[in-house]
Amino acid sequence: MPTPAFSIQPLEPGDYPAVRELSRSLGRCSAPERFAPGGCLLAAPSENGRLVGWAKAQWWDPQDPVAPAGYYLGGVEVDRRWRRRGVAAALGLARLRWVAQRADAAWCVVNTRNSASLALQRCLGFTVRARGASFGTVEFTGGAGLLLCRPLEDFAPRDGADNDEQK
Repeated sequence: MPTPAFSIQPLEPGDYPAVRELSRSLGRCSAPERFAPGGCLLAAPSENGRLVGWAKAQWWDPQDPVAPAGYYLGGVEVDRRWRRRGVAAALGLARLRWVAQRADAAWCVVNTRNSASLALQRCLGFTVRARGASFGTVEFTGGAGLLLCRPLEDFAPRDGADNDEQK
């Protein structure tokens, strides 16, 4: 049986109930109405319109001596039944393209215990820049997190329209 298709599109306010439902099904409590405005919010609906994943990226200044201000890939959640089908990777690539229009590098922080997220970030080309118990306001369960960076020079050139209002 062929794998059903999904698409990547902007996350709209009408998608928020589906995001909350998906998040609850994963034992989490994402609240999309509280996401920072002006960031990259993406939805991954299946061909029948059901939300199977979502992700975000946004400008973040952690006020941290190690982690720089920049565009960070934030949350990504994928329905358990849709894992290992490329949803998270497609959402990651779409976010990297979005960041590449605004900056020369993308950043993220990941708990060292989150092997799935670390594998995804490695697949997307991120490398470790630092290890710590926290970066900015993010503290890690188990006391260890990684600051990861992905230079974006291999993406389409920036259009020169820096998004300074988010800095």
